[in-house]
Amino acid sequence: MKATVLKKGKGWRIGWQEKPEIYKGLIGADNWAFELSGPEMEDFCRLLIQINDTMETMAEHLMEEETISCEVESPLLWLGADGYINDYSLRIIIYEHRGAEGSWQSDVIPDLIKAIQSLKSF
Repeated sequence: MKATVLKKGKGWRIGWQEKPEIYKGLIGADNWAFELSGPEMEDFCRLLIQINDTMETMAEHLMEEETISCEVESPLLWLGADGYINDYSLRIIIYEHRGAEGSWQSDVIPDLIKAIQSLKSF
């Protein structure tokens, strides 16, 4: 995919392109990537912020050494976070039209969140 905007860092990459009719988004890690439709990309960005907000909210209810699992989903995709409140890994599963699954290690999540916030206004 030739992205209009492509952002990447160690262990993550994300892109957005307006022109294609179907696959406008790109997400990935160092060893995998797949394209997302516009609605899938919008759900991914919205749900990633939602899961991060949930993890932050749970911080006041958990002890520092406790781990947590959190899941969010839409009709198009599922995201799951596992780990500590401020140090969790993330998995994604795409449902519609094709099966796709990927994951990011905990150290890339803060940069991935910053990237989606500056990628496009969803």
